[in-house]
Amino acid sequence: MFTGIVTAIGTIERVEQRGDTRVRIACPYDPAKIAIGASIACSGACLTVVERGGEPGAAWFDVDMSAETLARTAARHWQAGERLNLEQALRLGDELGGHLVTGHVDSVGKVVSAAEEGGSVRLTIEADREIAPFIAQKGSITVDGVSLTVNKVEDTADGNVRFGLNIIPHTGEVTTLGELRTGDTVNLEIDTIARYLQRMQALAN
Repeated sequence: MFTGIVTAIGTIERVEQRGDTRVRIACPYDPAKIAIGASIACSGACLTVVERGGEPGAAWFDVDMSAETLARTAARHWQAGERLNLEQALRLGDELGGHLVTGHVDSVGKVVSAAEEGGSVRLTIEADREIAPFIAQKGSITVDGVSLTVNKVEDTADGNVRFGLNIIPHTGEVTTLGELRTGDTVNLEIDTIARYLQRMQALAN
């Protein structure tokens, strides 16, 4: 489990085809504190560490990505040179600063607008109809691994949904969200509580 509070930004150093896709990510973590088999959320996708090395502040770790993971996440993330939001798994006793996040991407959204508003950036993201029922004003959503609060929701004529987010300067600086531009794709994970409430309602009916 994760919280959606990003602890570092990593950079993809290389991508190799080995049956599955092997990705090496450089990061400022201490490699001694990255366990083989540990889970790290990489721009919202929970991936398993298979190798690691480097030194404190200049570490790297490798992950293997299946065809399923690649198909269900934003393709633009998995290229050499791309920057990723990183979060190591939640430990018992850690502060839950965001909301409970599983690292399982539910859908790929598209940025339809990114405009400065005051000192912040106002993002509008469009998501497909499958997750539209789970997005609510003042509810939580994870965008590229970042826990955010939905400010506005608008259902579109084709059944999709558009929702607004406010990215404050601090969030824009310590994550990759400040780099988003119109047309970019992002990994989305709906709120776990909303998922279970929808399931309970479906069974009740």
